[in-house]
Formats: sequence, structure tokens, C-alpha cells
Amino acid sequence: MQRAFVLCAVVALSECFFQVPLEKGKTARETLEEQGLWEEYRLKYPYNPMAKFDDNFAVGSESMTNDADMAYYGIISIGTPPQSFKVIFDTGSSNLWIPSIYCNSAACNNHHKFNPSTSSTFRNNGHSLRIQYGTGSMTGILGYDTVTVGGLAVKNQIIGLSETEAPFMQYMRADGILGLAYPRLSASGATPVFDNMMKENLVNQDMFSVYLSSDTQQGSVVTFGGIDPNHYSGSISWIPLSRELYWQITVDSVTVNGEVVACNGGCQAIVDTATNNNGDYMVNCNSIAQLPDVIFHINGESFTIPGSAYVRQSHSYGCRTGFSNGGSNLWILGDVFIRQYYAIFSRAKNMVGLATAR
Repeated sequence: MQRAFVLCAVVALSECFFQVPLEKGKTARETLEEQGLWEEYRLKYPYNPMAKFDDNFAVGSESMTNDADMAYYGIISIGTPPQSFKVIFDTGSSNLWIPSIYCNSAACNNHHKFNPSTSSTFRNNGHSLRIQYGTGSMTGILGYDTVTVGGLAVKNQIIGLSETEAPFMQYMRADGILGLAYPRLSASGATPVFDNMMKENLVNQDMFSVYLSSDTQQGSVVTFGGIDPNHYSGSISWIPLSRELYWQITVDSVTVNGEVVACNGGCQAIVDTATNNNGDYMVNCNSIAQLPDVIFHINGESFTIPGSAYVRQSHSYGCRTGFSNGGSNLWILGDVFIRQYYAIFSRAKNMVGLATAR
């Protein structure tokens, strides 16, 4: 198991930031593909990666989809003594929830379950939680306990304890989700973990950053309270948010070979750490080297994604691009984008910073 660690500048201990290593596991989609069940599954539970960003769900009940493509997870602990869980660090949602001993869904029975009765610091909240999915829902109860993330102990953090979970969760490596979006998005008015970190002055700066390694499994990390210069080169481009709910920005256009192919006149995009981009546009696996760059023009600057970065090869389904039509004028800048550009999420500035990843 990889352990969280703390980095401090030599000149001042006040310049510390806290990191959680991330691992890339198989997504639910990849597992289902290997079992030959993906097509049957997607018909039964329609795959809609844009559902979590539907305004119908944006406030009051946290929206998610069948999330078959969430891949990166890190380890946190909850309670006293600590109980460890693998969670997706998701900038597209705001709640923290994990499976509990009260849940007997198939998705809970093959994941770690939190047992509140063995934690001396747990307090019951008395309220219920329902998180709507594109193809089902998670229901549970709320409670408070100490949550340790990257060496930071967040006391009296409100957490969701699942009692039922949507079927697709049984195919995910992660146990639960730790949301890093804005509090207005949070279901049941629960204060997000990072908001409590800021309120308790646990972080030196009101920001966190994400590095996704090009390595298949190891090397990725989420950093709380600062920016790790080891993970990027060049300057940081700061982009103002167009909406302080998700980490949403304006894209001026998307071009290929100098021609505008999308976002003509501008469109919206969400920088989403939990989305493992898998489109359904097939390409010849032998022609990846000849694929053109896709260039996102954002806030007057250009961000290039080479063909080798946006094609995923599947043993069962050949090669396909990491772009898909979400059915709206909204792009998700997920793992394909963040592997190329170190992403910084500043609550102090309400901006996203992007720099070339090392």
C-alpha cells in the first residue's frame, strides 16, 4: 500500500503540503469488457458521462452517472482507530461517502465497509443521504468522524455511510468517493472535506493540485495545500472559473490542423479528475502515430493533446479516441487532458491553473 507523505520547503516549515499517492486501477468498463459484458451492461445501465453535470441534479442532490470510467484512487482513513478506504478524488462532486456495514448491496459486499461502532470518535448525524446516479442511486445515513487525508486529520468531518449502492459500483476498484467540488453542489448540505481543511487552517494555501502520471499505474498524486514543482515545467496558466460549482471554465475553440472542429464561438468545459475519458470513436491501431494533434484554445492560450495521448487500446474493442459526444455543448477535460497538463485547483483565486506535466 502506498502511504501519504508530507513535503516541506527547506527554507520554511510553513511551506508544507500534503500528498496522497494515486493508483490507476482497472475501470468498471475495462473489467466488463474483459468479461464480455460491456455491451449488455451499457444497454441495461445507459452510459452517460455527462449526467453528473446536469443542472437538474446540480444543487441539493449530488449527481453522478454509471461512472464506468473512474480509475484513479488513493487511500484515506476514517475513525479511531483508523479504517482505510480507497476513494476516487473527484473534482466533479462534493460529498465524501464510503460503504458501511449497513449495506448489503453487491457493490458493498466486495468492498471495505466502515463500522462506526468500532470508532470512538464517530457521531451519528441523524439525517439520511441520497445521491442520484444516471442509472440508480446511493442511499445512506450521515455521521461525523475524523478523516485523515495525506497526513491531515480533519476532525468532525461529515461522511456518508451507504446503505444501498447502484449495481455498477461492484465493478469499481475504489470503495467510495471524496468530492472536491464546491460546497453548493454537496448533497444534504454536507461540508466538503477540503472546505474543512481550509476552515481548520490545515493547509498552507487554499488550493490542491493533481498530477496523473503517464505510467499505467504508479506515480500519480493529489497534493493538498500547494503546488509540487517536481510535476510540471514552464509557467502556470491561470484560467478564471466561469461557474463556481464544478471546476468549470470557458473553452474558446477546439482545432485540428488549424480548422475549428468544436466549440466554435466558445463552450464550457469541466476539469474533472474522476473521468477516465473513453470515447466510442474507433480508429485503426496502426495509424495512431499519424493522428493529428487536438488543440484546446483556452483563455488566449493553446493546450495540445497529441494523438498518442487521446487513443486508448482495448484488448477486446481495439483502439478508440478519448473524446465522445456528450450530447451537449459541454466538454469534460478528464484524465486524457490532466496527464498532459498538471492541474491546480485554487479556491483562493477561484481559478484553475494548468502547466505542462513532466
